[in-house]
Amino acid sequence: MKTKAVLTEQDVEQLLETAKKLAHQHQWAVSICVVDDGGHPLGLSRLDDASPLSTYIATEKARTAAMGRRDSKVFEDMINGGRYAFLSAPHLQGMLEGGVTIRHDGQCIGAIGVSGVKAEQDAELARLSVETWEGAIASDV
Repeated sequence: MKTKAVLTEQDVEQLLETAKKLAHQHQWAVSICVVDDGGHPLGLSRLDDASPLSTYIATEKARTAAMGRRDSKVFEDMINGGRYAFLSAPHLQGMLEGGVTIRHDGQCIGAIGVSGVKAEQDAELARLSVETWEGAIASDV
């Protein structure tokens, strides 16, 4: 039997708070979603002036990254590279840049998705939030 790490409520709160802080610094109106390794939402935040649609897209980006075990941009790049059949992949609706995996000890334990600004900015915000969380985890050890 294997043992795996899971995201706690505190982890989710820290990831969301970090992402919100960074978004406010850049004045980005975004939605942020954190999911577990099965793509189930654990936390969601829609900042002031973020569109209602961004909430759905952030969730799907995170779900795609978690279930695919890789950042959502990988899937977008495959499709843009001509692998159109991948559009029919079941349960992956967020194949757009902005979903970033959350890893611990080499295992995907969840993902964070951001939507509301340019795709590369969504991804940057998600990535920085995960890196900050990883840094906090490392300093606790």
